[in-house]
Amino acid sequence: MNARRVLVAYGSKHGATEGIADEIGRTLRSDGIDAVVLPADRVDDVGGYDGVVLGGALYAGHWTATARRCARRNAEQLRDRPLWLFSSGPVDSSAEQHDIPPVRGVARRMRKLGAREHITFGGALTADSTDPVTRSMVRHGKGGDFRNPERIQAWAHHIGAELGATD
Repeated sequence: MNARRVLVAYGSKHGATEGIADEIGRTLRSDGIDAVVLPADRVDDVGGYDGVVLGGALYAGHWTATARRCARRNAEQLRDRPLWLFSSGPVDSSAEQHDIPPVRGVARRMRKLGAREHITFGGALTADSTDPVTRSMVRHGKGGDFRNPERIQAWAHHIGAELGATD
């Protein structure tokens, strides 16, 4: 039996969402799944994958443009395979305290694409950002890394188990 092949695509501005995608990819590989992690703007064809995980950073209640464009560009093929969506963004502990529903645009994409589920992970604002607004927020005590590797890994294991169940 061949290993399932999964694409983990992400739209990230400052690297936090990329870090989540990398963690998902590592976890899926540890489960025996051939996971490929790519920036969303490099994804033109998802036909060679048994499943797709697509994520985007949230800014002002919207996914990054690269994640939105990836979903639009690949919509037909995404509807034909298992799809999971994730968002990253709250720069506080709210994603740890309760499930945060997808923002309106992501919820609409879920319906249009037939996504199995969505999860929101905490984001990160760190001093090493090159963005002056982000650096200012960090200086004023609004920063931190709110990504939870254990929660990310648990979700990725869940995806791996769902893919294994479709054999």
